Amino acid sequence: MTGSQGRREVYARRAAAFVAGGLPLLAFPRPGLGWLAWALLVPGLLVLRAAGGGREAAVRGWWFGAGYLIAALYWTVPNIGPGLLLVAVVFGIPWALWGWAAHALLPARPVAALLVLPSIWVLIEYARSWHMLGGPWGLLGASQWRHPVMLSLAAVGGVWLVGFAIVAVNTALAIALTAGNLRWRALAAAGAILLAGPVAYAVLDRPRTERILVVALVQPGVVHDPVTRFAAGERITAGLPRADLVVWGESSVGFDLARRPDLMRRLTALADGRELMVNEDARDARGRISKSTILLGPDGRRGRYVKTRLVPFGEYIPFRPALGWLAGVSEAAAEDRVPGTGAGTLAGGGAMLGPMVCFESAFPDLGRALAREGAQALVLQSSTSTFQESWAPPQHASLAAVRAAETGRPVVQAALTGVSAAFDARGRRIAWLDTDRRGAVTVALRLPPATARTPFTRYGDYVIFIAFAVTAGHLAGAAVRGRRSARPGRDSRPLTTGTPAA
Repeated sequence: MTGSQGRREVYARRAAAFVAGGLPLLAFPRPGLGWLAWALLVPGLLVLRAAGGGREAAVRGWWFGAGYLIAALYWTVPNIGPGLLLVAVVFGIPWALWGWAAHALLPARPVAALLVLPSIWVLIEYARSWHMLGGPWGLLGASQWRHPVMLSLAAVGGVWLVGFAIVAVNTALAIALTAGNLRWRALAAAGAILLAGPVAYAVLDRPRTERILVVALVQPGVVHDPVTRFAAGERITAGLPRADLVVWGESSVGFDLARRPDLMRRLTALADGRELMVNEDARDARGRISKSTILLGPDGRRGRYVKTRLVPFGEYIPFRPALGWLAGVSEAAAEDRVPGTGAGTLAGGGAMLGPMVCFESAFPDLGRALAREGAQALVLQSSTSTFQESWAPPQHASLAAVRAAETGRPVVQAALTGVSAAFDARGRRIAWLDTDRRGAVTVALRLPPATARTPFTRYGDYVIFIAFAVTAGHLAGAAVRGRRSARPGRDSRPLTTGTPAA
Protein backbone atom coordinates (compact mmCIF):
# COMPACT_ATOMS: atom_id res chain seq x y z
CA MET A 1 0.00 0.00 0.00
CA THR A 2 1.44 3.38 -0.99
CA GLY A 3 1.70 6.30 1.44
CA SER A 4 -1.22 8.16 -0.16
CA GLN A 5 -3.38 5.04 -0.09
CA GLY A 6 -2.52 4.54 3.56
CA ARG A 7 -3.50 8.10 4.42
CA ARG A 8 -6.78 7.71 2.56
CA GLU A 9 -7.48 4.53 4.49
CA VAL A 10 -6.74 6.24 7.81
CA TYR A 11 -9.05 9.15 7.04
CA ALA A 12 -11.76 6.80 5.79
CA ARG A 13 -11.69 4.98 9.15
CA ARG A 14 -11.78 8.27 11.02
CA ALA A 15 -14.71 9.41 8.88
CA ALA A 16 -16.45 6.17 9.81
CA ALA A 17 -15.92 7.03 13.48
CA PHE A 18 -17.36 10.51 12.83
CA VAL A 19 -20.50 9.04 11.23
CA ALA A 20 -20.81 6.44 13.98
CA GLY A 21 -20.74 9.28 16.52
CA GLY A 22 -23.92 10.70 15.03
CA LEU A 23 -25.87 7.43 15.12
CA PRO A 24 -26.94 7.61 18.81
CA LEU A 25 -28.96 10.76 18.08
CA LEU A 26 -31.46 8.58 16.21
CA ALA A 27 -32.66 7.53 19.66
CA PHE A 28 -33.74 11.10 20.48
CA PRO A 29 -36.78 12.98 19.13
CA ARG A 30 -37.76 13.38 16.35
CA PRO A 31 -36.55 10.02 15.06
CA GLY A 32 -37.43 8.75 18.53
CA LEU A 33 -35.88 5.30 18.20
CA GLY A 34 -35.15 5.18 21.92
CA TRP A 35 -35.04 1.40 22.08
CA LEU A 36 -32.14 1.44 19.58
CA ALA A 37 -29.98 3.45 21.98
CA TRP A 38 -29.02 0.11 23.55
CA ALA A 39 -27.18 -0.86 20.33
CA LEU A 40 -26.34 2.38 18.47
CA LEU A 41 -22.90 2.72 20.05
CA VAL A 42 -21.80 -0.69 18.79
CA PRO A 43 -20.65 0.49 15.30
CA GLY A 44 -18.48 3.16 16.92
CA LEU A 45 -17.00 0.68 19.39
CA LEU A 46 -16.09 -1.69 16.56
CA VAL A 47 -14.37 1.12 14.63
CA LEU A 48 -12.39 2.07 17.74
CA ARG A 49 -11.44 -1.52 18.48
CA ALA A 50 -10.14 -1.98 14.93
CA ALA A 51 -7.59 0.85 15.24
CA GLY A 52 -3.97 -0.14 14.74
CA GLY A 53 -2.90 1.23 18.12
CA GLY A 54 -3.94 3.27 21.12
CA ARG A 55 -2.96 6.60 19.56
CA GLU A 56 -5.06 6.03 16.45
CA ALA A 57 -7.96 4.80 18.61
CA ALA A 58 -7.77 8.04 20.59
CA VAL A 59 -7.91 10.08 17.38
CA ARG A 60 -10.90 8.06 16.19
CA GLY A 61 -12.55 8.64 19.57
CA TRP A 62 -12.06 12.37 19.06
CA TRP A 63 -13.73 12.15 15.65
CA PHE A 64 -16.52 10.07 17.19
CA GLY A 65 -17.13 12.76 19.84
CA ALA A 66 -17.15 15.52 17.23
CA GLY A 67 -19.74 13.59 15.21
CA TYR A 68 -21.88 13.10 18.29
CA LEU A 69 -21.84 16.81 19.17
CA ILE A 70 -22.58 18.02 15.65
CA ALA A 71 -25.56 15.66 15.44
CA ALA A 72 -26.77 16.72 18.89
CA LEU A 73 -26.35 20.45 18.31
CA TYR A 74 -26.93 20.90 14.58
CA TRP A 75 -29.99 23.03 15.31
CA THR A 76 -27.79 25.71 16.96
CA VAL A 77 -26.36 26.80 13.60
CA PRO A 78 -28.63 29.90 13.43
CA ASN A 79 -27.18 31.04 16.76
CA ILE A 80 -23.52 30.11 16.48
CA GLY A 81 -22.95 29.50 12.77
CA PRO A 82 -19.38 28.27 12.17
CA GLY A 83 -18.91 28.19 15.94
CA LEU A 84 -20.50 24.72 15.92
CA LEU A 85 -17.40 23.29 14.25
CA LEU A 86 -15.24 24.87 16.94
CA VAL A 87 -17.50 23.39 19.63
CA ALA A 88 -17.31 19.94 18.03
CA VAL A 89 -13.52 20.01 17.64
CA VAL A 90 -12.82 21.26 21.17
CA PHE A 91 -15.47 19.37 23.12
CA GLY A 92 -14.96 16.19 21.10
CA ILE A 93 -11.47 15.83 22.59
CA PRO A 94 -12.57 13.99 25.80
CA TRP A 95 -13.88 11.11 23.69
CA ALA A 96 -10.24 10.43 22.77
CA LEU A 97 -9.89 8.83 26.20
CA TRP A 98 -13.00 6.73 25.52
CA GLY A 99 -11.55 5.63 22.18
CA TRP A 100 -8.21 4.70 23.71
CA ALA A 101 -9.91 2.72 26.47
CA ALA A 102 -12.21 0.91 24.02
CA HIS A 103 -9.22 -0.20 21.96
CA ALA A 104 -7.32 -1.34 25.05
CA LEU A 105 -10.17 -3.27 26.67
CA LEU A 106 -12.22 -4.79 23.84
CA PRO A 107 -12.46 -7.74 23.95
CA ALA A 108 -9.35 -8.70 25.92
CA ARG A 109 -10.59 -7.42 29.31
CA PRO A 110 -14.38 -7.73 29.21
CA VAL A 111 -15.14 -7.09 32.88
CA ALA A 112 -13.01 -3.95 32.90
CA ALA A 113 -14.63 -2.80 29.65
CA LEU A 114 -18.13 -3.13 31.15
CA LEU A 115 -17.11 -0.81 34.01
CA VAL A 116 -14.57 1.56 32.49
CA LEU A 117 -16.23 2.51 29.18
CA PRO A 118 -19.54 3.54 30.80
CA SER A 119 -17.62 5.39 33.52
CA ILE A 120 -15.60 7.44 31.04
CA TRP A 121 -18.75 8.22 29.05
CA VAL A 122 -20.69 9.61 32.00
CA LEU A 123 -17.65 11.60 33.15
CA ILE A 124 -17.48 13.22 29.71
CA GLU A 125 -21.19 14.05 29.93
CA TYR A 126 -20.82 15.42 33.44
CA ALA A 127 -17.86 17.61 32.46
CA ARG A 128 -19.61 19.14 29.47
CA SER A 129 -22.73 19.69 31.58
CA TRP A 130 -21.04 22.52 33.44
CA HIS A 131 -23.06 25.54 32.37
CA MET A 132 -19.92 27.58 31.65
CA LEU A 133 -19.01 24.98 29.01
CA GLY A 134 -22.38 24.98 27.32
CA GLY A 135 -24.62 22.68 29.34
CA PRO A 136 -25.98 19.13 29.26
CA TRP A 137 -27.75 18.85 25.93
CA GLY A 138 -27.95 15.41 24.34
CA LEU A 139 -27.14 13.32 27.41
CA LEU A 140 -27.44 9.70 26.32
CA GLY A 141 -29.73 8.71 29.20
CA ALA A 142 -32.34 11.23 28.06
CA SER A 143 -33.01 9.03 25.02
CA GLN A 144 -35.16 6.82 27.28
CA TRP A 145 -37.76 9.51 27.99
CA ARG A 146 -40.52 7.47 26.30
CA HIS A 147 -39.69 4.33 28.31
CA PRO A 148 -40.65 4.94 31.97
CA VAL A 149 -39.53 1.48 33.05
CA MET A 150 -35.94 2.08 31.92
CA LEU A 151 -36.14 5.75 32.91
CA SER A 152 -36.83 4.63 36.47
CA LEU A 153 -33.05 4.21 36.81
CA ALA A 154 -32.96 8.02 36.82
CA ALA A 155 -34.79 8.00 40.16
CA VAL A 156 -31.96 5.87 41.54
CA GLY A 157 -28.93 7.63 40.07
CA GLY A 158 -30.11 10.40 37.79
CA VAL A 159 -29.75 10.57 34.04
CA TRP A 160 -26.14 9.50 34.66
CA LEU A 161 -27.17 5.99 35.73
CA VAL A 162 -29.38 5.58 32.66
CA GLY A 163 -26.49 6.61 30.42
CA PHE A 164 -24.12 4.27 32.27
CA ALA A 165 -26.49 1.35 31.68
CA ILE A 166 -26.87 2.17 27.96
CA VAL A 167 -23.10 2.29 27.39
CA ALA A 168 -22.63 -0.93 29.39
CA VAL A 169 -25.17 -2.81 27.26
CA ASN A 170 -23.58 -1.52 24.06
CA THR A 171 -20.19 -2.62 25.36
CA ALA A 172 -21.52 -6.10 26.15
CA LEU A 173 -22.92 -6.38 22.62
CA ALA A 174 -19.57 -5.32 21.14
CA ILE A 175 -17.84 -8.01 23.21
CA ALA A 176 -20.36 -10.60 22.03
CA LEU A 177 -19.60 -9.68 18.40
CA THR A 178 -15.81 -9.71 18.74
CA ALA A 179 -15.09 -12.56 21.15
CA GLY A 180 -16.84 -15.80 20.24
CA ASN A 181 -15.76 -17.55 23.42
CA LEU A 182 -17.39 -14.80 25.50
CA ARG A 183 -20.53 -14.36 23.42
CA TRP A 184 -23.08 -15.94 25.73
CA ARG A 185 -21.60 -14.47 28.89
CA ALA A 186 -21.59 -11.02 27.28
CA LEU A 187 -25.21 -11.38 26.20
CA ALA A 188 -26.13 -12.54 29.70
CA ALA A 189 -24.44 -9.43 31.12
CA ALA A 190 -26.42 -7.24 28.70
CA GLY A 191 -29.65 -8.94 29.78
CA ALA A 192 -28.86 -8.48 33.46
CA ILE A 193 -28.20 -4.78 32.97
CA LEU A 194 -31.45 -4.38 31.04
CA LEU A 195 -33.33 -6.02 33.90
CA ALA A 196 -32.15 -3.28 36.26
CA GLY A 197 -34.80 -0.92 34.86
CA PRO A 198 -37.82 -3.17 35.56
CA VAL A 199 -36.44 -4.01 39.00
CA ALA A 200 -36.06 -0.32 39.88
CA TYR A 201 -39.54 0.43 38.54
CA ALA A 202 -41.02 -2.33 40.70
CA VAL A 203 -39.28 -1.55 43.99
CA LEU A 204 -39.24 2.25 44.06
CA ASP A 205 -41.63 3.79 46.53
CA ARG A 206 -44.76 5.40 45.17
CA PRO A 207 -45.45 8.37 47.43
CA ARG A 208 -49.07 9.06 48.30
CA THR A 209 -50.91 11.81 46.47
CA GLU A 210 -51.22 14.80 48.75
CA ARG A 211 -53.47 16.79 46.45
CA ILE A 212 -54.52 17.29 42.83
CA LEU A 213 -53.30 20.41 41.01
CA VAL A 214 -55.13 21.37 37.81
CA VAL A 215 -52.76 23.20 35.44
CA ALA A 216 -53.48 24.80 32.06
CA LEU A 217 -50.62 25.30 29.59
CA VAL A 218 -51.06 28.11 27.07
CA GLN A 219 -49.46 27.84 23.61
CA PRO A 220 -50.25 30.76 21.25
CA GLY A 221 -47.71 29.74 18.56
CA VAL A 222 -45.15 31.79 16.65
CA VAL A 223 -46.17 35.42 17.28
CA HIS A 224 -43.19 37.76 16.99
CA ASP A 225 -44.90 41.03 17.89
CA PRO A 226 -45.01 41.33 21.72
CA VAL A 227 -48.35 43.19 21.70
CA THR A 228 -50.05 40.54 19.57
CA ARG A 229 -48.39 37.76 21.59
CA PHE A 230 -49.67 39.17 24.87
CA ALA A 231 -53.18 39.51 23.44
CA ALA A 232 -53.11 35.91 22.14
CA GLY A 233 -52.18 34.58 25.57
CA GLU A 234 -54.88 36.73 27.13
CA ARG A 235 -57.53 35.48 24.72
CA ILE A 236 -56.66 31.80 25.19
CA THR A 237 -56.58 32.16 28.97
CA ALA A 238 -59.94 33.91 29.12
CA GLY A 239 -61.57 30.94 27.39
CA LEU A 240 -60.09 28.25 29.67
CA PRO A 241 -62.14 26.05 32.01
CA ARG A 242 -61.40 26.10 35.73
CA ALA A 243 -57.77 25.56 36.70
CA ASP A 244 -55.67 26.16 39.80
CA LEU A 245 -52.76 27.48 37.76
CA VAL A 246 -52.38 28.82 34.22
CA VAL A 247 -48.87 28.85 32.76
CA TRP A 248 -47.68 30.97 29.84
CA GLY A 249 -44.46 30.21 27.96
CA GLU A 250 -41.08 31.87 28.02
CA SER A 251 -41.01 35.49 26.76
CA SER A 252 -44.80 35.58 26.81
CA VAL A 253 -44.67 39.12 28.20
CA GLY A 254 -42.30 41.34 26.25
CA PHE A 255 -42.69 44.35 28.53
CA ASP A 256 -41.38 45.44 31.91
CA LEU A 257 -44.48 44.98 34.05
CA ALA A 258 -43.07 47.31 36.69
CA ARG A 259 -43.50 50.13 34.16
CA ARG A 260 -46.72 48.86 32.56
CA PRO A 261 -49.47 48.99 35.22
CA ASP A 262 -52.08 48.67 32.45
CA LEU A 263 -50.78 45.22 31.50
CA MET A 264 -50.49 44.24 35.15
CA ARG A 265 -54.18 45.06 35.65
CA ARG A 266 -55.12 42.90 32.66
CA LEU A 267 -53.09 39.99 34.01
CA THR A 268 -54.48 40.20 37.53
CA ALA A 269 -57.97 40.25 36.05
CA LEU A 270 -57.16 36.97 34.29
CA ALA A 271 -55.94 35.56 37.63
CA ASP A 272 -59.34 35.95 39.24
CA GLY A 273 -60.16 32.56 40.79
CA ARG A 274 -56.86 31.04 39.73
CA GLU A 275 -53.18 31.92 39.63
CA LEU A 276 -51.23 32.89 36.55
CA MET A 277 -47.57 32.29 35.79
CA VAL A 278 -46.10 34.39 32.98
CA ASN A 279 -42.57 35.04 31.77
CA GLU A 280 -41.21 38.56 31.39
CA ASP A 281 -38.50 39.19 28.79
CA ALA A 282 -37.87 42.93 28.64
CA ARG A 283 -35.39 45.66 29.42
CA ASP A 284 -35.87 47.11 32.90
CA ALA A 285 -35.53 50.73 34.03
CA ARG A 286 -31.76 50.29 34.38
CA GLY A 287 -31.42 48.96 30.84
CA ARG A 288 -30.77 45.33 31.79
CA ILE A 289 -32.53 42.29 30.26
CA SER A 290 -33.45 39.15 32.19
CA LYS A 291 -35.88 36.26 31.78
CA SER A 292 -38.21 36.33 34.79
CA THR A 293 -40.97 33.96 35.89
CA ILE A 294 -43.70 35.99 37.58
CA LEU A 295 -46.52 34.41 39.60
CA LEU A 296 -49.67 36.51 39.77
CA GLY A 297 -52.90 36.39 41.73
CA PRO A 298 -55.91 38.72 41.71
CA ASP A 299 -54.08 40.88 44.26
CA GLY A 300 -50.98 41.30 42.08
CA ARG A 301 -47.53 39.76 41.99
CA ARG A 302 -46.97 36.88 44.42
CA GLY A 303 -43.49 35.75 43.46
CA ARG A 304 -40.65 36.10 41.00
CA TYR A 305 -37.83 33.87 39.76
CA VAL A 306 -35.04 35.07 37.44
CA LYS A 307 -33.53 32.57 34.99
CA THR A 308 -30.15 31.44 36.30
CA ARG A 309 -28.70 29.21 33.57
CA LEU A 310 -28.57 31.18 30.34
CA VAL A 311 -28.37 29.68 26.85
CA PRO A 312 -24.81 29.94 25.49
CA PHE A 313 -24.71 32.16 22.41
CA GLY A 314 -28.50 32.56 22.45
CA GLU A 315 -28.64 34.66 25.65
CA TYR A 316 -24.96 35.34 26.24
CA ILE A 317 -21.67 34.65 24.48
CA PRO A 318 -19.15 32.73 26.59
CA PHE A 319 -15.74 34.41 26.64
CA ARG A 320 -17.22 37.35 24.72
CA PRO A 321 -13.87 39.15 24.28
CA ALA A 322 -12.62 36.18 22.25
CA LEU A 323 -15.86 34.90 20.69
CA GLY A 324 -17.92 38.07 20.35
CA TRP A 325 -17.27 38.10 16.61
CA LEU A 326 -19.86 35.33 16.26
CA ALA A 327 -22.59 37.92 16.81
CA GLY A 328 -21.60 39.48 13.49
CA VAL A 329 -21.90 36.27 11.44
CA SER A 330 -24.86 34.59 13.16
CA GLU A 331 -27.84 35.28 15.41
CA ALA A 332 -25.74 34.97 18.56
CA ALA A 333 -26.66 37.32 21.42
CA ALA A 334 -25.70 40.92 20.70
CA GLU A 335 -25.62 41.52 24.47
CA ASP A 336 -25.60 39.28 27.53
CA ARG A 337 -28.72 38.87 29.61
CA VAL A 338 -28.42 39.16 33.38
CA PRO A 339 -28.72 35.79 35.20
CA GLY A 340 -30.49 35.15 38.49
CA THR A 341 -28.84 33.97 41.66
CA GLY A 342 -30.05 30.36 41.89
CA ALA A 343 -33.01 28.01 42.12
CA GLY A 344 -36.00 28.96 44.22
CA THR A 345 -39.57 27.79 44.81
CA LEU A 346 -42.83 29.71 44.45
CA ALA A 347 -46.09 29.08 46.33
CA GLY A 348 -48.92 28.91 43.82
CA GLY A 349 -52.19 27.07 43.30
CA GLY A 350 -52.05 25.82 46.88
CA ALA A 351 -48.77 23.98 46.25
CA MET A 352 -45.02 24.56 46.22
CA LEU A 353 -43.82 24.99 42.64
CA GLY A 354 -40.32 24.73 41.21
CA PRO A 355 -39.95 27.17 38.30
CA MET A 356 -37.39 26.66 35.54
CA VAL A 357 -37.01 28.61 32.33
CA CYS A 358 -36.34 26.83 29.02
CA PHE A 359 -32.71 25.57 28.89
CA GLU A 360 -32.67 25.12 32.66
CA SER A 361 -34.71 21.93 32.32
CA ALA A 362 -31.59 20.27 30.88
CA PHE A 363 -29.74 20.49 34.22
CA PRO A 364 -30.25 17.58 36.65
CA ASP A 365 -28.92 19.56 39.60
CA LEU A 366 -31.58 22.29 39.28
CA GLY A 367 -34.48 19.85 39.43
CA ARG A 368 -32.87 18.09 42.38
CA ALA A 369 -32.32 21.41 44.21
CA LEU A 370 -35.96 22.39 43.74
CA ALA A 371 -37.18 19.01 45.02
CA ARG A 372 -34.97 19.38 48.08
CA GLU A 373 -36.46 22.82 48.69
CA GLY A 374 -39.92 21.26 48.82
CA ALA A 375 -41.25 21.79 45.30
CA GLN A 376 -44.15 19.42 44.66
CA ALA A 377 -44.22 20.03 40.90
CA LEU A 378 -41.71 21.48 38.45
CA VAL A 379 -43.05 24.14 36.09
CA LEU A 380 -41.06 24.91 32.94
CA GLN A 381 -41.55 27.87 30.61
CA SER A 382 -40.02 27.63 27.17
CA SER A 383 -39.80 29.13 23.70
CA THR A 384 -37.92 27.51 20.83
CA SER A 385 -39.32 29.56 17.95
CA THR A 386 -35.84 30.10 16.46
CA PHE A 387 -35.52 26.32 16.04
CA GLN A 388 -39.16 25.56 15.28
CA GLU A 389 -38.56 23.26 12.30
CA SER A 390 -35.68 21.33 13.88
CA TRP A 391 -35.49 18.44 16.35
CA ALA A 392 -34.89 20.90 19.20
CA PRO A 393 -38.51 21.48 20.41
CA PRO A 394 -39.39 17.80 20.99
CA GLN A 395 -35.94 17.08 22.38
CA HIS A 396 -36.36 19.94 24.82
CA ALA A 397 -39.83 18.80 25.89
CA SER A 398 -38.55 15.26 26.42
CA LEU A 399 -36.19 16.50 29.14
CA ALA A 400 -39.20 17.18 31.37
CA ALA A 401 -39.79 13.42 31.55
CA VAL A 402 -36.24 12.87 32.77
CA ARG A 403 -36.53 15.56 35.45
CA ALA A 404 -39.84 14.01 36.57
CA ALA A 405 -38.32 10.54 36.94
CA GLU A 406 -35.24 11.90 38.73
CA THR A 407 -37.17 13.93 41.30
CA GLY A 408 -40.40 11.95 41.68
CA ARG A 409 -42.34 15.13 40.85
CA PRO A 410 -44.81 15.79 38.03
CA VAL A 411 -43.40 18.22 35.49
CA VAL A 412 -45.21 20.52 33.06
CA GLN A 413 -43.78 22.62 30.28
CA ALA A 414 -45.60 25.55 28.71
CA ALA A 415 -43.90 26.41 25.42
CA LEU A 416 -44.80 29.60 23.62
CA THR A 417 -44.55 27.88 20.24
CA GLY A 418 -44.60 24.21 21.30
CA VAL A 419 -43.91 21.60 22.45
CA SER A 420 -46.01 22.02 25.60
CA ALA A 421 -46.10 18.81 27.63
CA ALA A 422 -46.86 17.23 30.99
CA PHE A 423 -45.45 14.14 32.73
CA ASP A 424 -46.41 12.42 35.95
CA ALA A 425 -44.03 11.75 38.84
CA ARG A 426 -42.63 8.63 37.14
CA GLY A 427 -41.96 10.37 33.83
CA ARG A 428 -45.04 8.99 32.05
CA ARG A 429 -46.45 11.33 29.43
CA ILE A 430 -49.92 12.72 30.13
CA ALA A 431 -50.08 15.59 27.61
CA TRP A 432 -48.23 16.66 24.45
CA LEU A 433 -49.12 19.76 22.40
CA ASP A 434 -46.79 19.70 19.39
CA THR A 435 -45.39 22.65 17.46
CA ASP A 436 -48.20 22.61 14.90
CA ARG A 437 -50.87 23.12 17.57
CA ARG A 438 -52.30 26.34 19.02
CA GLY A 439 -54.40 26.87 22.13
CA ALA A 440 -54.07 25.21 25.51
CA VAL A 441 -54.06 21.87 27.28
CA THR A 442 -55.29 21.24 30.83
CA VAL A 443 -53.89 18.46 33.02
CA ALA A 444 -54.51 17.20 36.56
CA LEU A 445 -51.27 16.57 38.43
CA ARG A 446 -51.00 14.23 41.41
CA LEU A 447 -48.70 16.03 43.81
CA PRO A 448 -46.52 14.10 46.28
CA PRO A 449 -45.74 15.45 49.75
CA ALA A 450 -43.06 18.14 49.78
CA THR A 451 -40.88 15.81 51.87
CA ALA A 452 -40.89 12.91 49.37
CA ARG A 453 -37.43 12.05 48.06
CA THR A 454 -36.10 9.73 45.37
CA PRO A 455 -32.65 8.18 45.92
CA PHE A 456 -31.23 10.62 43.35
CA THR A 457 -32.76 13.59 45.14
CA ARG A 458 -31.42 12.32 48.46
CA TYR A 459 -27.91 11.19 47.46
CA GLY A 460 -27.14 13.32 44.41
CA ASP A 461 -24.42 12.58 41.86
CA TYR A 462 -22.91 9.53 43.54
CA VAL A 463 -22.79 7.77 40.14
CA ILE A 464 -20.29 10.40 39.01
CA PHE A 465 -18.04 9.74 42.02
CA ILE A 466 -18.11 6.00 41.32
CA ALA A 467 -17.33 6.63 37.65
CA PHE A 468 -14.42 8.86 38.61
CA ALA A 469 -13.01 6.21 40.96
CA VAL A 470 -13.30 3.49 38.29
CA THR A 471 -11.68 5.68 35.62
CA ALA A 472 -8.89 6.85 37.90
CA GLY A 473 -8.20 3.26 38.95
CA HIS A 474 -8.02 2.15 35.33
CA LEU A 475 -5.65 4.96 34.35
CA ALA A 476 -3.43 4.28 37.37
CA GLY A 477 -3.31 0.59 36.51
CA ALA A 478 -2.47 1.35 32.87
CA ALA A 479 0.35 3.65 33.98
CA VAL A 480 1.82 0.96 36.27
CA ARG A 481 1.61 -1.66 33.53
CA GLY A 482 3.24 0.75 31.10
CA ARG A 483 6.19 1.40 33.43
CA ARG A 484 6.68 -2.31 34.05
CA SER A 485 6.70 -3.15 30.36
CA ALA A 486 9.22 -0.37 29.68
CA ARG A 487 11.84 -1.63 32.17
CA PRO A 488 15.17 -2.61 30.60
CA GLY A 489 15.41 -6.28 29.83
CA ARG A 490 11.66 -6.76 29.51
CA ASP A 491 9.84 -7.38 26.28
CA SER A 492 7.77 -4.19 25.80
CA ARG A 493 5.84 -5.50 22.83
CA PRO A 494 2.07 -5.55 23.46
CA LEU A 495 0.34 -8.85 23.79
CA THR A 496 -1.44 -9.94 20.64
CA THR A 497 -5.22 -9.92 21.07
CA GLY A 498 -6.25 -10.56 17.52
CA THR A 499 -7.18 -6.91 16.96
CA PRO A 500 -7.07 -6.20 13.21
CA ALA A 501 -4.80 -3.40 12.05
CA ALA A 502 -6.25 -0.15 10.80
